[in-house]
Amino acid sequence: MKLTQTHIEELYKFTRKHFVEHYDVQTELVDHLANDIEQIWIENPSLSFEEARDKSFKKFGIFGFMEVVEAKQKQLGKKYRVILWRFMKEWFSIPKIILTLSILFFFYFLMSLNIEKSYLSSFMLILAIIDIVLASIISKKAKQRFKEKKRKYLLEDMIFRVGAFSSIIVFSNLFNLSSFLRSSNSVYFKTFVAALITLAIIYSYISLIVIPQKADELLEETYPEYKIS
Repeated sequence: MKLTQTHIEELYKFTRKHFVEHYDVQTELVDHLANDIEQIWIENPSLSFEEARDKSFKKFGIFGFMEVVEAKQKQLGKKYRVILWRFMKEWFSIPKIILTLSILFFFYFLMSLNIEKSYLSSFMLILAIIDIVLASIISKKAKQRFKEKKRKYLLEDMIFRVGAFSSIIVFSNLFNLSSFLRSSNSVYFKTFVAALITLAIIYSYISLIVIPQKADELLEETYPEYKIS
């Protein structure tokens, strides 16, 4: 006995019911369940579709699909980091390397000025607020994007949500660095802090602007069916 298209649609509903929200993960699970159900029917053809489905589902253990979801998150998390690294490497090329050095020298010069530490902290706070605003805009666009689409992919979710969240974390830690901006006159220390600030700005720009703008292209590279859908 073979599964019908109606059965396949029911399996998609079944995975959503068990808290699998991303289409690519659903598809992987549906393929596994479909093959297993057909094998169960070979061994016991008297079982109904629901009985065979539930028997197959029990093989996933007490946590159901969660282990599969977590494994997929790790896999695509690694892919997202590869994508991020790719754009970071592209950034460090002429003429962008000139802009990068300009940012670095600006912050080094700022730390060398004889100005109040509170002003430096305020400046860092402004940068952190700008980052949070950009992250909020990206998150809002993501909600609208996912609302309009029938299918949401895990990598797509990472591009819009993980990028925004990680950027906020980076700049929150960066703001904490402001307490050290005047703590040393060492050239090496100032260069180190200026480099950290510069890298944080580049990271936020790439994760909040560059990668989301390339989302459809990146998704087409990862999911052959994405362009068709």
